[in-house]
Amino acid sequence: MTTENKSLKKRGLSKLKEKANELLNRTIDQHVTLAVTGLSRSGKTAFITSLVNQLINEGSNTQLSFFDPVHQGNFIAAKRIPQKHFHVPRFDYDSAMSALTSEPASWPKPTHGISELRLAIRYQPKKSILKYATSMTTLTLDITDYPGEWLLDLPMLKQTYQEWSEQTHELMLSEPRASLSHDFLTKLNDIDPFSKASEELLAELAQEYTALLHTFRHDLGLSVIQPGRFILPGDLAGAPILEFFPFPGVAGLDGNDYQNAPDDSFIGMLRSRYLEYKEQVVRKFYRDHFLRFDRQIVLADCLKPLNQGKASFSDLELAISMILESYNYGKSGILSRLFSPKIDKLLFAASKADHVTPEQHTPMVALLNQLIHQNKQQLNYDAVEVKTLAIASVKATTSGISKHNGKEVPVLQGLTQNSPENDQQNIPKTVSKADGQTDKLEQGDKQNSTNVFGRKITVFPGAVPSQLPSDSFWQNNGFNFIEFLPLQGLNKHHGLPHIRMDQVLQFLLADKMI
Repeated sequence: MTTENKSLKKRGLSKLKEKANELLNRTIDQHVTLAVTGLSRSGKTAFITSLVNQLINEGSNTQLSFFDPVHQGNFIAAKRIPQKHFHVPRFDYDSAMSALTSEPASWPKPTHGISELRLAIRYQPKKSILKYATSMTTLTLDITDYPGEWLLDLPMLKQTYQEWSEQTHELMLSEPRASLSHDFLTKLNDIDPFSKASEELLAELAQEYTALLHTFRHDLGLSVIQPGRFILPGDLAGAPILEFFPFPGVAGLDGNDYQNAPDDSFIGMLRSRYLEYKEQVVRKFYRDHFLRFDRQIVLADCLKPLNQGKASFSDLELAISMILESYNYGKSGILSRLFSPKIDKLLFAASKADHVTPEQHTPMVALLNQLIHQNKQQLNYDAVEVKTLAIASVKATTSGISKHNGKEVPVLQGLTQNSPENDQQNIPKTVSKADGQTDKLEQGDKQNSTNVFGRKITVFPGAVPSQLPSDSFWQNNGFNFIEFLPLQGLNKHHGLPHIRMDQVLQFLLADKMI
């Protein structure tokens, strides 16, 4: 046997052993695949960084009192280990921690595609059958980070090109999209759908449609962006498979003419590229990644849509509804864990809870519950355990009490970006801090002091509604929740400051470590 054959045989045996161990771990519940998603800027990168940081630094200034394995003393240690899928990019934990602990500190760069990280968590079993076999065991945790925008593509699997075009066209005819979409839709209305297609024109119009999606997302703060790969293309950037768009008036075309349209016609090429996108991009993602998840957290930034008004908030509600339609939920028994894992625990997290004062956390959770109410009813019916929390993965503010017009007011103190744009920003509800009113805020700081790290402000950001806002509410109330920089002086070997990350760990992992 040649050296090469021996190497191949050894590699094959190693893979079989790895597969057997994985099946054994799934059978005895010693493996968890955790999917982390959320729409852009919801804090996925900070969340994963904090979750890993809390576990590998447990005991070094961590605050995990609500995580039973730590509270009851059976947590031993956790460490990062090589991930299973070598073809998937690794989540860059080290760069994220470097950003948070540098001087000045900054938020980690957001991820733009799928990435993975694997942890081995050592603990002492106390209640399960494992306690009779070993004094300690290991839970393998696979964390997968992927954009929420990609999730919004999954409903397309059930739609024809005609159905998707009608739905998207309807959105583009409604404000705030309508005024921005007018010129683009006018160009499409001038095109004969059965004329021979020009690839140059298709590419030009696809670029224009992609630019519109970026504007909808980043300037208007909208959440329903389809196709999601258009704004986060990954390795598909520039590929013809991303050169299609909704065509207005498809429903009004003659059915036979539409069905028999040649592939080189304008409508035929759009339709074929849409079908190829569904099969080669959306279905492939579903098959390769989505079906194997068994725990899920969905991060939602409700504060920014509140800032940007009714349309942005309504779009967030629609996006969450579309995302939840796509999950494969249900109880995970041994057979389903071995052959068809299904998500059995789902956590909705209202992120950036440190951007409002502590008494506003309860309304944040109530508002998120309102957003997911109809879907939550169905999930409960399917025996999926659902929980909602208000969290801050990496706490960026300190809270306290100040006096304003003789009354005590809850306030936050933190750093904002020191830039001309923020200097001109109108920050409402800002109050001066009275010395001696709290031991949580440093004494003697001025309301708008500036230093090399940024601009320190003390502010009452406003009240979060506990119910979906009515029209009159939008007309009579304004929101201005401030974006804060990270706290300065963080240590990469200590637990990051957080709000309720221990409760996140309790819900997602504690039942696997008993």
